[in-house]
Amino acid sequence: MTAAAQMLTVRVPLAVRKPRSGQKLILTPGGMAPRGTTAADTTLVKALARAFRWRRMMEAGGYRTIDELAAAEKINSSYVSRLLRLTLLAPDIVEAILDGRQPSDMTLALLMQPFGVLWAEQSQGFQGL
Repeated sequence: MTAAAQMLTVRVPLAVRKPRSGQKLILTPGGMAPRGTTAADTTLVKALARAFRWRRMMEAGGYRTIDELAAAEKINSSYVSRLLRLTLLAPDIVEAILDGRQPSDMTLALLMQPFGVLWAEQSQGFQGL
């Protein structure tokens, strides 16, 4: 038997994408990331962490108003209030973001837009979770 007859060639169609986080991500034909990889958007994860941290700080009585918190963090109070709204996201949406299962079009800019406070409405509004 020749060497060519013993060789087996396997072709797997893969796509390499560069998501917002800047890391290269290999997608399988079904559009899913291979097992063991994460597509978590670090910008969204950091924004969620920051929002929940600020909420805890306010609930603990460290700051009485958003303006006090914004002054302490040296950022605009409007930004603080918009980011604090992320703490009103449905738990399944927060979990999807942390697991990297959020829709590819879900960005921080999208989440900074007004959204309903009812969790059922949010889940319908953010399709693909």
